[in-house]
Amino acid sequence: MAGQPRHHDSPTLDPRVIDETAAAVGERGADALSKAEDEAFLDPEAIIQWSARLRRLLLRTRDLGLLRSEVPTLAQRTLRLLEDVELPTGKSAEAITEGFFASLPEVRRRLSEDVEAAFDGDPAARSYVGIVAAYPAIRAIATYRLAHELHRVGVPAIPRVMTEDAHSRTGIDIHPGATIGRRFFIDHGTGVVIGETCEIGDRVVLYQGVTLGALAPRKGQSLRGVKRHPTIEDDVTIYAGTTILGGDTVIGRGSVIGGNVWLTQSLPPASKVQLEPPRLQLRRDGEAKEQTEQLHWDI
Repeated sequence: MAGQPRHHDSPTLDPRVIDETAAAVGERGADALSKAEDEAFLDPEAIIQWSARLRRLLLRTRDLGLLRSEVPTLAQRTLRLLEDVELPTGKSAEAITEGFFASLPEVRRRLSEDVEAAFDGDPAARSYVGIVAAYPAIRAIATYRLAHELHRVGVPAIPRVMTEDAHSRTGIDIHPGATIGRRFFIDHGTGVVIGETCEIGDRVVLYQGVTLGALAPRKGQSLRGVKRHPTIEDDVTIYAGTTILGGDTVIGRGSVIGGNVWLTQSLPPASKVQLEPPRLQLRRDGEAKEQTEQLHWDI
């Protein structure tokens, strides 16, 4: 009957198609997917859920009794996750788990400073709870700070799953290997990229679309272990859309980098860099007239 949904029987596949598909998908060889399976069997969703519980543990104050039950539960989950990956020689899952949980009080102190920096630096901020609950930068930074503790002791894969989940949810891509100081603030945040060997000092502010990246990415694995990303010293502000590249590039303390700047060279402390403002032509009655003074906007 017209307008009625059509129901179809389940398709019947040729048994040969089933056998060939199963054999091809299940084939083990020297390809990249087989190598990934040989290295570890990870459940990304389990890591993401565990990471979310860790963030809640740090970003929300809870009853001490609840914390005393939550911490051991999370420690057991951490241990199980670590048992699924190949850890560095001489490091056990138990030792890494204990060290990781011993680091959480310092991680929480740093996150508290990051929230304070966001409140002090953003005139649109009305409350601390608004920052913790709503700002994508806090989610991304909190995930990074947790993942960094695992990355720095050599835990493979898990830290990257954590930060890539935050990346997909916030648009902020922070590699867990980056080194980031205190009172770090990312305003708006969408499109920010911070590479693995980047070093960022204290009280640094980034705006949306900033890239702290590497030169010569086509060299790939030959650059493993080499410092490829810039160093940003204390008290630097980098405005929207700016790209800073290279492991030898150092932005000196107290510098201000304007929007849409491209930098591959170092700057001394207290530098101010901006693009030359574009010249404007205004058309009135079909006649072009150059605007000698720039238009200024408050955003």
